[in-house]
Amino acid sequence: MTMRLVVITQPGFGAGEAETIRELLDGGIDRVHLRKPFAPEAAMRRLLDRLDPAVLPRITLQDCLGLAAEYGAGGVHLNARHPEPPQGFRGLVSRSCHSLEELEEHAADDYLFLSPIFDSISKVGYTARFTAESLLEAAARGIVNDRVLALGGVRPEYLPRIRAYGFGGAALMGCIWQAADAGTLSATLGAIRKYRNEE
Repeated sequence: MTMRLVVITQPGFGAGEAETIRELLDGGIDRVHLRKPFAPEAAMRRLLDRLDPAVLPRITLQDCLGLAAEYGAGGVHLNARHPEPPQGFRGLVSRSCHSLEELEEHAADDYLFLSPIFDSISKVGYTARFTAESLLEAAARGIVNDRVLALGGVRPEYLPRIRAYGFGGAALMGCIWQAADAGTLSATLGAIRKYRNEE
């Protein structure tokens, strides 16, 4: 089974962000999560208005969830700020989890993030919470499965290990935006495609 790969945006709004999102989706990323904590709705609308309508089904909103149906976004992501999907929403529902118990509690959601799996690239002091042994045991029990994505410190070269731990994919953040800032995003996407297919 092909790994599901998601990119989470930076919290701020950046110049050329809509174009970068298109590059990500064209370059092998399955979904982009717009994570903009406490963003004004007007700012989120400006970003959504810049996106090609054809890519909106592959966009998940982590904030301003009420805009999902209006814009045709394909998913909403639940967390402490937004614990419930908008009433009547019919797209994908994902959720952030930080323990194996949370994974079990929310097993009915379409897919789940478990974090932090590795030491964070973008958050200082946000270190890995799970051992390889605990993840392999959770996979053997069916708690970590193809609907659970590894989050936290994920780099392209870690994808084979993530697959071996039993995850169905990964969510990337720091390695993507560092590459975008450095002008090396296409090389990073090439590495992702390479490692995604390695056993």
